[in-house]
Amino acid sequence: MSDLQNHVDAPGRAELVKQVREKINELGITYIYFQFISVTGRIVGKGIPADHWEAVSSRGFQLVYGSTANLFIDRHGNYIGYGPEASELVGIPDPETFVQLPWDKRVARVFCTCFRNREENVNPGGALTSDCRGNLRRIMKEFEGKHGMHLRAGTEPEMMWLQKGESGLPETGFSKPNCYHIDQFESLRPAFMKVIEYSQAMGLDMIQGDHEDAPGQLELNWMFDDVLRNSDRLTTYRQICAQVAREHGLVACFMSKPFMGVSASGCHHNVSLWSGGEDEVNSLHNDPIPGMAGAFTYRRGGDNHFMPDPSIDAKKPGPVGLKSIGGVMAHLGALTAIGSSTVNSYRRLWDTGFWAPVFADWGYQNRTCALRVSAPGRFEYRSVDSMVNPYLMGAALLRAFDDGIDRDLDPGEAEERNIYEAMEAGKQVKKLPMSLGEALDRLDGDEVIKSAMPDEMYKVYTHYKRDEWEKYMATVTNWDLETYWDCLP
Repeated sequence: MSDLQNHVDAPGRAELVKQVREKINELGITYIYFQFISVTGRIVGKGIPADHWEAVSSRGFQLVYGSTANLFIDRHGNYIGYGPEASELVGIPDPETFVQLPWDKRVARVFCTCFRNREENVNPGGALTSDCRGNLRRIMKEFEGKHGMHLRAGTEPEMMWLQKGESGLPETGFSKPNCYHIDQFESLRPAFMKVIEYSQAMGLDMIQGDHEDAPGQLELNWMFDDVLRNSDRLTTYRQICAQVAREHGLVACFMSKPFMGVSASGCHHNVSLWSGGEDEVNSLHNDPIPGMAGAFTYRRGGDNHFMPDPSIDAKKPGPVGLKSIGGVMAHLGALTAIGSSTVNSYRRLWDTGFWAPVFADWGYQNRTCALRVSAPGRFEYRSVDSMVNPYLMGAALLRAFDDGIDRDLDPGEAEERNIYEAMEAGKQVKKLPMSLGEALDRLDGDEVIKSAMPDEMYKVYTHYKRDEWEKYMATVTNWDLETYWDCLP
């Protein structure tokens, strides 16, 4: 059978589809967003009345292939990835992700996996390789089958709450750039408490938050989990922030660097490799749970293979952790093209003095490095910002870990000095790519990281991002005018 039919007929799925119908009836759902994730991390899909749940669960819905690239046109007028003559993908809902929208309880959402059309001449019903969420699931399964381990991730999404100017465009941050200041945090309480309320209603186990050191900049965190569910929750969190911004007349800004001279919005990934553990449902005080148990499920327990061996070194990660760090170090240049995925991302690296990682090194509590061991049993990948597509990032990190383990890569000794002081003392350290164009060049030469975006995904991603870089290079900015307007040779 095709990949599509195997997915539809997966063991236990039919029962989950029936359970969703029960939830639809119990909660009074009348409409459902069937959604998947584009190459840039945007939520796309279709809305369909809940009466058609069973039919869509079996047959799926159709949408143009180009939706995986936001149906976007490049600077030459060509559709990115797929032309108008291309067929239509088939989206199949994953019932375990079904959950009610707390701001309109008539509506629910469900994540979908995308496949090639059943009538395609080549590989009909095959897995759609430009589906970044489906790719991550397949790469996770392959990694666990090979190594007996799975990736757990916790993300730290910084973002800014901005006020609108008279034009309706964002103008200033809502609060002052005072880091960890409770009074500035309090000024945004109506917004962040609503975000927390909606998040808990959609399965996010919120654990902490604070005001960061840029105007209106907050970071709210939830409990870590396997990398696919965490990616779904980061996507859901962005969806929630956008809704709360509409309710409060604000702008929820995930742009990495809207202001120079203050910190950018990063999205550090805290990662570790585990074996074993059990899935546990956390209702988050919802009774009944407003969706399927899968949306409220977290993996607990098991063996963390990044933990140090105290008989050898109480700080240094164990062998699997060190090899994984070695894999990331070997591929940092290419990874930067995914973690820092926009032209604006590199403003973060050029605005010195704000702890953005510029150098390809690793350490312990050392924020001047691209990687740091933030606590025993995990390390923090820092070369990633708030515009990241977490599904692409998770898949790329798994490929880097796999390479590090396979090749027994040694990352060298951790750097405990401020990296700038270490360089003054003579240490040779490579820089990360300092522009999107340079990062894409590094990605193009790295077959390991490219394999995290197989076939059509790589073509779509690089077409989209090369076009973004070229459009920027082909644009006259205010800086050009201010610098050269009255310049005579």
